[in-house]
Amino acid sequence: MAHRLAKYALAPLLLGQALRVRRNALKLPEAQGPRTGVDGKGPPLRLVILGDSSAAGVGVAHQKEALAGQLVKRLASHREVTWQLHARTGATTKSSHRLLCRLPAQRYDAALVVLGVNDVTALTSPKRWRAQQLALHQTLQDKFGVRHIFCSGLPPMAQFPLLPQPLRWVLGQDAAALDAALNGLCAQNSRRTHIPLALPFTPDMMAEDGFHPAGPAYATWAALLAPIILQKS
Repeated sequence: MAHRLAKYALAPLLLGQALRVRRNALKLPEAQGPRTGVDGKGPPLRLVILGDSSAAGVGVAHQKEALAGQLVKRLASHREVTWQLHARTGATTKSSHRLLCRLPAQRYDAALVVLGVNDVTALTSPKRWRAQQLALHQTLQDKFGVRHIFCSGLPPMAQFPLLPQPLRWVLGQDAAALDAALNGLCAQNSRRTHIPLALPFTPDMMAEDGFHPAGPAYATWAALLAPIILQKS
């Protein structure tokens, strides 16, 4: 309640800060390199990664340094991984679901979903976010045969250097609320796993724009995700 009241009271200031951030923020490109491939030896694992600019590797030059490349490298030590990345800057849960609906059907064993930051900045409520996530999960399962969905938790936006106070605090609270809703949704189904994004967002972990992960953060993130995906896939 205090968070909501603060947002209303600070609305003019927050809007001004948000507009300045959007206008002045450094625009970094998505990582270059393949977004599909087959790597490793062992039991087959078909993986689709769906997400926003962080999933697309903004903050590093090449996909091998980004989340997908770092994750596949770790999974490929144990499995033959056939993987596909569908990610773009600005993606929300709603736009990602529309993309899934347009893609041709194919079979995957597991899906990694990396979404939420743009839902926060779009002021999506936890209730609407939960419904949109549920619809996306159902499409992954029904159309693509995904047996297990892994949802990476939202980052602690209250630690993003780019954001000024009090905008940083407000977006941090909003991100935490969406993450709690996502955790609750995943807890209701054994075929979904919420994986908290427990990274130290220190300066060396952040890209030069102060908003996206740097190479060390992508490597640490992948090391966090890989054992859980291997265990449950």
